[in-house]
Amino acid sequence: MKKIFLSFVVYSLVELALLIGIGQKIGIFNTLLLIVATSVIGIYVAKNKGMNSVQKVKNSLALGEAPGPAVIDTMLNFSGGLLLALPGFLTDILGLLLLLPFTRKMFQPLVFYWMRKKMKNGQFIIVQR
Repeated sequence: MKKIFLSFVVYSLVELALLIGIGQKIGIFNTLLLIVATSVIGIYVAKNKGMNSVQKVKNSLALGEAPGPAVIDTMLNFSGGLLLALPGFLTDILGLLLLLPFTRKMFQPLVFYWMRKKMKNGQFIIVQR
């Protein structure tokens, strides 16, 4: 619990420092405009890329293929759009990293590892209907 609280405080302070620093460089109005623009883009991306990724999952299931990579791709696309929608520059940077195809490929093995670990511990269950 202490680690979560401490990480939240550190994240908030870094985000605030970035907002102040960028606000001083480009101006308050431009900073607020940039935050609103990235939020709108994030919502748009989460909706459209998310739907395209869900369609890829459906297609791979219809072909009888394992949807693992498509599911991970969908999760990373949606997470990237959601992070872009949140106000702040740190979340925007992480969101962009999750949305760009060449950097998203770097996150996929980490997500596979995390899911395997959760499945092994019984904390992540896949239900087949």
